[in-house]
Amino acid sequence: MHDSDIAKCSQVARLINLALEEDIGSGDITTDAIISPEQMGSAIILAREPLKVAGLAVCGEVFNRVDRNIRYFACAKDGDFVEPGQKLAVVEGRVCSLLAAERTALNFLQRLCGIATHVDAFVSAMGSSKARLVDTRKTTPGWRVLEKYAVRVGGAFNHRFGLYDGVLIKDNHIAACESIAQAVEKARQRAHHLVKIEVEVENLTQMKQALEAGADVIMLDNMSGEQMKKAVEINAGKALLEVSGGVNLESIARLAEIGVDIISAGALTHSARSVDISMDIIS
Repeated sequence: MHDSDIAKCSQVARLINLALEEDIGSGDITTDAIISPEQMGSAIILAREPLKVAGLAVCGEVFNRVDRNIRYFACAKDGDFVEPGQKLAVVEGRVCSLLAAERTALNFLQRLCGIATHVDAFVSAMGSSKARLVDTRKTTPGWRVLEKYAVRVGGAFNHRFGLYDGVLIKDNHIAACESIAQAVEKARQRAHHLVKIEVEVENLTQMKQALEAGADVIMLDNMSGEQMKKAVEINAGKALLEVSGGVNLESIARLAEIGVDIISAGALTHSARSVDISMDIIS
């Protein structure tokens, strides 16, 4: 999904409306007191630190929701890497509307650029590894479609979006189902032929059980480096191997060299910080 499509999707529309209601409420009492409703002006949105751009159309949609007559001009595109002081967008219209939209628009842009920038650092640290870096469901409630979009802009890939679009048998499923073999068999009976079945395992014994049960993907959860290397040998290319747990910028290069197919990291979203972006009225 492109940035312009993201900005128009129903989930994002609801989120923008909620954010504006939260911030503006019954009105901007400061601006209403000192700025004439007829005063026109323009502002620039600037990067204040090096960052990878994501979410420009979402930012523009916030201004558009506040005032349909605001004109918003993006000066970069999602995926660009920009330096401090670089102009990201120009907005023109009623000054009271620009000020009312400012914080909400920047909150969206700072968060999405922050994730894209954070993910870019992970991707760079992996070097030439053929392993695919993916996100998780550890996203801000309500923000999943946006945060997963920013992950893609940053250069990584998405894992499942929710419980509805992928079978992932985790430790609690196994505990409730008594065995990996039984869990896989039940899932196979219900899933259609295009759905892969993934099993999370915590040790090599479980890994062998998942392999014998015919799992398509096996997630090696919080295993040691030696265990993961042994798992790659045992697997011998039969199933896709995913590594999860404790993945960070310090460990990603080492994990990428082990020979697994997928590395999933909740840190791509839950540990990304918002970057520094500002809006300045210029006329």
